[in-house]
Amino acid sequence: MTGTAVPERIRQAVAALDVRAGDRLLEIGCGGGVAVGLVCPLLTTGTITAVDRSATATARAVRRNAGWVRDGRATIATAAFTEPGLTGAGLAHRRFDKIFAINVNLFWTGPARAELALAAHLLAPGGALYAFYEPPGERLDERLDERLDELAAKVTGTFEAGGLTAEVLRLSAAVVGIVGHP
Repeated sequence: MTGTAVPERIRQAVAALDVRAGDRLLEIGCGGGVAVGLVCPLLTTGTITAVDRSATATARAVRRNAGWVRDGRATIATAAFTEPGLTGAGLAHRRFDKIFAINVNLFWTGPARAELALAAHLLAPGGALYAFYEPPGERLDERLDERLDELAAKVTGTFEAGGLTAEVLRLSAAVVGIVGHP
C-alpha cells in the first residue's frame, strides 16, 4: 500500500472484521482499495475480493494493491453489487466468510432486498455481512451520537427485514458497525 494516510474508520472496520488467515472476504464499494491493503497482510491462505461500480476507483485500488493482486491474495473488479454485475465479473458463484462495506449507502437508504438476498447467497455457512458507517463532517457535531444511533437503527431494520439477525457494534465515538447473520 502507498504511504497515503488511512482513515481511522477503515482501520476500525478492518479490526472489527477480526480477519483470520484463511478468510475469504468480499468488500462492496472498495473505492481506492485502502481496506484491501489493510486486510491482505492478515491473510495467508485467504483472499479478498473487492468490487466497486466505478472503473476509476477500481483502477486506483489495483494500483495501490498491485503486489497483492499479483500474488493472488486480492482480486479487484469493476462491478455493481447485483447478481448481473457479479456474474459479469465472474464472482456470482463464489462463497465468502465475510462480506463488508464501509460508508456504502446501500443498506440505510432503502430496503436493499435484492442485495441482501445476494449477500446471503454469497455467504459461506457461518458467514456474516458487515456494514460500517462514519457520518461525514459530523465528527465534532454534538448530534453525532444521535446520527450514529439513527444509522444503526436504519441498517438494523433493513438487515432484519431482509431475514438477517443484526447486532450493532459501536466501534468508537464516530464509527458504528452492524453485523448481519443469515
